[in-house]
Amino acid sequence: MAALLEPILNQILQAEMTDHLGAGPEERTDERRGYRNGSYRRKLTTRVGTLELEVPRDREGEFQTALFQRYQRSEKALVLALMQMVVQGAQARRVKEITTELCGREFSKSTVSRLTGELDEQVEAWASRSLEEQSYPFLVLDAMHLKVRRQGAVRSTTVMLAVGINEAGQREILGLLWRPSERQPKGGAGLSGDSSAEASLAPGSLPATRMTGSPVRCEKPSPA
Repeated sequence: MAALLEPILNQILQAEMTDHLGAGPEERTDERRGYRNGSYRRKLTTRVGTLELEVPRDREGEFQTALFQRYQRSEKALVLALMQMVVQGAQARRVKEITTELCGREFSKSTVSRLTGELDEQVEAWASRSLEEQSYPFLVLDAMHLKVRRQGAVRSTTVMLAVGINEAGQREILGLLWRPSERQPKGGAGLSGDSSAEASLAPGSLPATRMTGSPVRCEKPSPA
């Protein structure tokens, strides 16, 4: 999940700068209020590992982000929202909620629209990534019951996860499956099932229960 979370947070930081300046990189507009001046690296410790983010600068030195301070209290909701994006794709309403929570203010409609398209590409790339470059001696199948808003009501929905444990003992979410209705989903990496385009996380919802399966040893067959 770190491989997905890091570029998404970097794109949110860039979108926050775009909203601050009133213009994107190299964009010519009368609404521009300043210019970019490179970026600096800053680490963010999360549940899925330490992320290295690129924080943009402006020439006047006025840009400040609240993302690092606000992330810790929003982390659970953000990770759950990322799971939803993997199955359903990025949606403008959900992106607006995430950016408002992380940055403490609302972005303009044009910034949210642009960011939604960029995040959708990131999520799609993560969901369709190849898993052949890494070896996972162990596989854990997991399930989380979430409270989601669907078809005008808050209902319990199950998200199935496939978690790989690599040779260094590190865990990585390989794919997930959201099954709230009979509709066809976008699907996670290597997973498929049913999904509803109307489903969304209910405000403040957290996992109600958590079921963890026993690790399964995956071994290559011995040569005959």
